[in-house]
Amino acid sequence: MTETPILRFAGHNFEPLPSGALHWPGQQTLLVADLHLEKMSSFARRGQMLPPYDTGMTLARLEADLRRTGAKRLISLGDSFHRADASSLLTHSDRMRLDALTDIVDCIWLSGNHDPAPHAIGGTCLPELELAGLTLTHEPRRGAAGLISGHLHPAAHIHIEGRSTRRPCFVHDNRLMILPAYGASTGSINIMSPAFIGLFNWPGLEVTMLGRDRTYPVSPKRLVRG
Repeated sequence: MTETPILRFAGHNFEPLPSGALHWPGQQTLLVADLHLEKMSSFARRGQMLPPYDTGMTLARLEADLRRTGAKRLISLGDSFHRADASSLLTHSDRMRLDALTDIVDCIWLSGNHDPAPHAIGGTCLPELELAGLTLTHEPRRGAAGLISGHLHPAAHIHIEGRSTRRPCFVHDNRLMILPAYGASTGSINIMSPAFIGLFNWPGLEVTMLGRDRTYPVSPKRLVRG
């Protein structure tokens, strides 16, 4: 098995996984952002007939990461569901899988802009969480210190030796970290886009791109727009 690189942030060691999850070994915790469960079924309710398989794919990925890391706690950094009532749209099989997951590990669901209110799934619903000197929340904040968030679905676009690659990524400056979107049906936003302007101290920027089987550190000098 390929060794997972260590990501050092605000005095803590993390393992960035190729799925987009962030393993925090010191806290036996798995962090994920923007699952957007039931996104496709939400679209179907509006007449867009798309295959509603995204929730099952995301849950399978989550189950695999929990087995791989042995994490005892799962923290979802908001937008766990695509809309406020999406937990009621779960199929019976997906609800059983999610219930089994909440029985196995301690689950904490933070509020997001898509799911601001508590839901009926097992675990604890919170607006944000302070843990081991870090703040875990959904939306990033300018001037933050020791804050881990999601919301923006970051991606890195690089150009090397005539080849162009664009992939979701972890990005941080040792004060603010933003996780990539974890859900199977989520998109991404280039970290060179206006949405990220003013959030990071650029000289301290560290970017870790998701690959097929591992994650890769990327020099900010190789980042391109688009």
